[in-house]
Amino acid sequence: MSPDTNPAVIGSTASAATSSNPNAAATSTAPGSSTAGAEGPLNPAELAALEAPFLPSRERHQLRLLAHGLRTLQQIAGRRAGPPPELAAIQAWARQQPSIGDDETFVSAFSIQLQGAGQQLSQLAGDRPGGALALELSELINAAQRQSPAPQS
Repeated sequence: MSPDTNPAVIGSTASAATSSNPNAAATSTAPGSSTAGAEGPLNPAELAALEAPFLPSRERHQLRLLAHGLRTLQQIAGRRAGPPPELAAIQAWARQQPSIGDDETFVSAFSIQLQGAGQQLSQLAGDRPGGALALELSELINAAQRQSPAPQS
């Protein structure tokens, strides 16, 4: 797996980005939601689904980041099918978010993180009808389980 497709790349960028603005990730809303706030782009049922499979901590964290990226990219694009939005669209969206828009360093880091998530989602989707934004969380979970190292006994 190359660094560009490794979910750990998202995690390392997220750590750097959140150190600039620790509250920024809590401002997104789910596609179709009209309320901004601490709930983020994943609803409670989706969060529970991400916690259900047995995964080591690192892989679970990477899965959460990729799922968050999927829902956020869907929100930015305004659709749940097709390719991920381009970097310029991601940056424009980020600049419009009240809690991060004034922090250009964070906007840049977060936008690059989301672009990386889009690349990973595109690779995962492959030739799937509907493209990367049509992926379901269950497909992300299945991919994480396939790539997860066997539990140590």
